[in-house]
Amino acid sequence: MATILDGKKVARDIESEIGEEVTGFVAKGLRPPHLVAVLVGEDGASKTYVSGKMKACEVVGYKSSLIKFDDNISENELLSVVDRLNTDEGVDGYIVQLPLPDHISVEKITDRIDPIKDVDGFTPANYGKIDMEHHSLLPATPMGIIELLERYKIETKGKHCVVVGKSHIVGMPMGILLAGPGDATVTICHIHTKNLAEHTQKADILVVAVGKPGLISGDMVKEGVVVVDVGTTRVPDASKKKGFALKGDVDFATVEPKASYITPVPGGVGPMTIASLIINTMIAYKKAMCL
Repeated sequence: MATILDGKKVARDIESEIGEEVTGFVAKGLRPPHLVAVLVGEDGASKTYVSGKMKACEVVGYKSSLIKFDDNISENELLSVVDRLNTDEGVDGYIVQLPLPDHISVEKITDRIDPIKDVDGFTPANYGKIDMEHHSLLPATPMGIIELLERYKIETKGKHCVVVGKSHIVGMPMGILLAGPGDATVTICHIHTKNLAEHTQKADILVVAVGKPGLISGDMVKEGVVVVDVGTTRVPDASKKKGFALKGDVDFATVEPKASYITPVPGGVGPMTIASLIINTMIAYKKAMCL
């Protein structure tokens, strides 16, 4: 029976640690860190994610602000908001919640964000530093996964890590972090990889982030594998009050008996992503305050 990688518990531990730091700074007469979230449109999942981030800020004693726009906001208007946040000395970090409406270029918005305040870790400047020793602000989800593995004392050095998914938000930076600082041998696969099971069966550590519920089944992993499931897809479920359930990319029922460690969905990677935003905001705050 696998040990559950409890992202909720670890996130609470991180919040407690960060909260103590904030209390200390405020006691010295300093302002608390300030995180801003920019939300465009009425996407349900985005609202949920942003709400979770705002609640985490409240728990640790950060100041948080939510800036909301209808999905008809123009690209230039949103760029102006980004410019204003870049120059606001009272804002330590901010996120522009994805996805954005089709008429707005994610690339243009991301390129405009000041890397110093990029707590999502998506700007080219921060992304380019992932494999360097002088890390800046790392992409939140991969950073959270590394933190989770470290807190459970799961060694990556010398291990064969297989990452399924090649997005610039999770898959690619995850591979770089595991191969670089993690000293692992890394194979990056994706939804179009032929004979996917041939690769996943060799994994000591398997990270799956493609958004296809149940993609990885028990016959696709070896005994003792460490499994990190990033997938969180809403699947219709009449038995649930909200009418849907969150399903991961891993078939938990068949994979868990063979795994040594495994993340649940929900409650695994999601809370760690938010915890990483909290950590990144503290890093940005300390730089801004010269602490």
